[in-house]
Amino acid sequence: MFELIGSVFILLGAVFLFSAGLGLLRMPDAYTRIQAGTKASTLGNMLVLIGLAFYHPSWTFRLILLIYFVLVTNPVSSHALSRAAWLVRTPMTPSTITDALADEDARTAGKAES
Repeated sequence: MFELIGSVFILLGAVFLFSAGLGLLRMPDAYTRIQAGTKASTLGNMLVLIGLAFYHPSWTFRLILLIYFVLVTNPVSSHALSRAAWLVRTPMTPSTITDALADEDARTAGKAES
């Protein structure tokens, strides 16, 4: 029974990891690719690790640590990549309506001049 539950979690994780790869191919610009890859791969990795915990109960504590590591590092790394892409002026897709960083940059530049 536990092997079946573990297999379902691993299969669901594989589906999310596949969708992360598909998002990298289908999204129009670097920023949406980073977002699609990060969200789907975070959930996919977590589901695979949970499935492994069902297969190997003695590894559960280590796998929980790995899940925590994934939850902490994936958002931080995607934020750093997005910020670096913005700083080197990587173009956004034309359908992007708001550039929140440019708005914030203009606001802080206005305060610095006052």
